[in-house]
Amino acid sequence: MHIVALVTPGPTEWVLILLIVLVLFGAKKLPELARSLGQSMNEFRKAREEFDKELRQAGQDLKSGVQGTQPYQAQQPAQTSTQPAPAQTAQPQPPPQQPTQPS
Repeated sequence: MHIVALVTPGPTEWVLILLIVLVLFGAKKLPELARSLGQSMNEFRKAREEFDKELRQAGQDLKSGVQGTQPYQAQQPAQTSTQPAPAQTAQPQPPPQQPTQPS
């Protein structure tokens, strides 16, 4: 047996639901209620389509951005000063002096 068949109302249940709605809201309010329900469904559909469009665009942007890039490699931060870095010269460092102990 299908679970959906147990949840979905049959024709008798639909008639009963419509009669209850008719009694609660009245015959004059039903067209207004149906119109507002239709407008709500239309707004929901538009929002869903806009979300799908943005999602597809983001996927295309991501796909096009990934194709032209190389794998990430950690780099040292660039120097932001406008002065050139001092030149490194090879000067011999004097050997460290060890303290002498009296004998």
